[in-house]
Amino acid sequence: MNLTEFIRLALAEDVGDGDHTSLSTIPADAQKRARLLVKEAGILAGVEVAQAIFAEVDPSFQVEVLMRDGDAIKPGDIVLTVSGNARRILTAERLVLNCMQRMSGIATHTRQLVNLLDGTRAQLLDTRKTTPNFRICEKMATRIGGAVNHRFGLYDMILIKDNHVDFAGGIEAAILKAVAYLQETGRQLRIEIETRNRAEVDEVLRVGQVDVILLDNFQPDGIRDMVRLINGRFVTEASGGIDETNLRAYAETGVDFISSGALTHQVNSLDLSLKAY
Repeated sequence: MNLTEFIRLALAEDVGDGDHTSLSTIPADAQKRARLLVKEAGILAGVEVAQAIFAEVDPSFQVEVLMRDGDAIKPGDIVLTVSGNARRILTAERLVLNCMQRMSGIATHTRQLVNLLDGTRAQLLDTRKTTPNFRICEKMATRIGGAVNHRFGLYDMILIKDNHVDFAGGIEAAILKAVAYLQETGRQLRIEIETRNRAEVDEVLRVGQVDVILLDNFQPDGIRDMVRLINGRFVTEASGGIDETNLRAYAETGVDFISSGALTHQVNSLDLSLKAY
C-alpha cells in the first residue's frame, strides 16, 4: 500500500456516502480557512501526510506549511494553515488529525529513545508491531523521530524467528532452506536469524550464510559476550524486554542495532487541533 492508496481507503471509511453534517449546515460555495494548532510539546510528524490528504480531498486548497516534520513543537505553535471550500476542509480535518496526532506521538517517543543512544554505535530499529493498514505512516514517524526502518513487511527480508526455527527443524535446517529458496527463486533478500542462547549463536556461526544475528531476550552482559564472540562477522541486533530504563545499557554493549516494538504499539498520541479562524 502506498500513501495515496491509504488516504483513499481512509477517506472512504470516514465519508461513506457523504458528510451529511457539513452538507446540511454549510453552504456549498462557502470559502473558509483553518489552522492546525499544537496543544502539547513533542516532535512534529505527519506534515507531508497532511499535505497529501488535503491534495486528495481538494487540489485547489491553499496550504501554507509553517513547521516541518521533525521540528520540536510546543503549545501555541501553528503548524499550517489551509483555506478553501469549507465543506471539504471539514472532510479532511479528522483524517489529518488522526494521522498527525499518532505520528507525532510516535516521533516524540522515538526521539526520546534515540537521544539515549547518543555516543554509542547502536541504532534504533522499529518493527512490524504496527496498526494494520497504518504501517506506512507509523514507519514514517519512527524515521522522523530518528530510528531506522526495519523490514516493512514479510516480503522484503527473510527474518527467521524462533517459530520458524522450531517448525523448520533447527537453526541449520532453517538457514539452509532459506538460502536454497533464494537461489531457486532468484530473489535477493537479506537473511536475519533469531537466537535465544549461546548454543544457537554458536550454531549460526558454524553454519554462516546469514547477514544479521538477532539476539533475543539476552541481558546486557549476555549481549556484550555475544558481540565479542561474533566479532564483527555478522551484523548484530538486540531485542526483547528493552525500554527506556535499560536501553542505554544495551547500547553500551557494542551491538549494532536495537529493535523496539514499543515505538509503535505503546505510544500516546500528541494533542493537535484544526480550528477555523
